[in-house]
Order: sequence, then C-alpha cells, then structure tokens
Amino acid sequence: MNRPQPNEYPIWGETYISKVDRDIFEILTEQVESIPTLFLANADKANYAYAEGKWTLKEMLGHIIDAERVFAYRITCFARNDQQHLPGFEEDDYVSNARFAERDLEDLAEEFAALRKANLYLFKSLNDDELNRKGIASGREINVKSILFIAGGHIIHHVSILKVRYHVV
Repeated sequence: MNRPQPNEYPIWGETYISKVDRDIFEILTEQVESIPTLFLANADKANYAYAEGKWTLKEMLGHIIDAERVFAYRITCFARNDQQHLPGFEEDDYVSNARFAERDLEDLAEEFAALRKANLYLFKSLNDDELNRKGIASGREINVKSILFIAGGHIIHHVSILKVRYHVV
C-alpha cells in the first residue's frame, strides 16, 4: 500500500505517518506481540513517570489502547461512508479519567493485543475504494488509509518516547 499523500490528512498526521518506514500491515501485525512484550518486560516500571505530570507506563499503554479504539472507530465510520463529523480526542482527559493506575499491566497488555487482533480483521478487509474514503474528524478531513498509517506510527512514536524518556529495554 502506498504512503498517504499530504493532501489526504491533517498536518499533525505527519508526525506519525513519517515513522512508517515499511509495509503498514507488517507493522500493525507485529505490534500485536511487540507492544505487550515491551510493556511486560518493563513491568517493574509500570507506575513510573519520568517527570511530574507525565504518564506512567500503565497510563501510556492505556492511552495506546484508547487511541486504537478511536482510530478503529474513525476507520469504520469513514470506510462505511458515514458523513457525520466525528469529535476530537482529548488524550489527557481520557487518561486522567480512565483509572489505568488501578489496572493490572498484564491485563492492559492482553487488552491491547486482543483489540489490535480484532481490528486487523477490519483493516485487512478494506478495499482501495474504502481506503480512499474521507471523513471529518477533529474538524479536519482525513482518509481511511491515513488513519491506518497514523495508528501504526502513533505506537512507533510512543515506543521511541518509552526508550528515550523511560529507558525501557
């Protein structure tokens, strides 16, 4: 699948799309295992945040799960040609209201894997027409293909932060 063109997504999407350096479906599929493995290998840091007001590892994984759900919903709506404008996603509010600190890290890791596995059935079923369909989310036009790339690149982005700021292995 070709990389989305800049006119197919809002400027903020470039942060994530630029991180996708190979087949998006390979990346999305590999993340089913690599993300739970990464977080569980660093379970001793589950409640660690590198600075005041920053997310803990549990909260970061919870955010990744929330974002996965939002991306999958947007993909579903736009692929099905829903013309309604979809709301924004205020990630800090989602995290602060989710109680991820009370959750077990292993449960969060399993939840991400199950969610991504289920979403892959949808993602892989999309044809070219569906991938090119557009919609409005957060007040900006975006197509389905771009959201797929953002979903994969979003996680790559957070893994990079985890390695630099949280010193995960």
